[in-house]
Amino acid sequence: MEAKERREQIASLLQQIRQPITGMALAKKLGVSRQVIVGDIAILRASGVDIYATPQGYVILQTAAPAAVRAKFACCHDTKCIETELAVIIDNGGHVLDVSVEHPVYGEIKANLMLTSRRDLADFLHKSAESGAAPLSLVTGGVHLHTIEAPTTAVLQKIAAELKVLGILLE
Repeated sequence: MEAKERREQIASLLQQIRQPITGMALAKKLGVSRQVIVGDIAILRASGVDIYATPQGYVILQTAAPAAVRAKFACCHDTKCIETELAVIIDNGGHVLDVSVEHPVYGEIKANLMLTSRRDLADFLHKSAESGAAPLSLVTGGVHLHTIEAPTTAVLQKIAAELKVLGILLE
């Protein structure tokens, strides 16, 4: 299979599935190395395909349901509260799309999280612990933003209220 055809298959597959798929799984499916997939993803992104790399794998975001609403929440906490913060959002029906910090030299640094379930959260926490990588918020003394998607404004308000009670939400 030629590279162009393989990239078309990758784009088609990512558009059809709703869950992220790892580079290794794509490589196995297409009979190439993971590094070839990484290169193909880079070329697809450069050509305008909106592929996100998440801790769970690659995904093309489906457009939000018409009723879905999004908001950015400014938060601040130490590393011990990461699980609590993310669990509050997920348990109340929100999806954690990303995390971003304002770096004094580089400006905004953003990472796609795409956490929608307790399983996603557990996987994220496991990978974080296993890698030993510091959270982005360490750069800014715990201050960070999350883009949250929820089915209604009322759900966003409930999440905000609970984060506020915990002292995590910045006002």
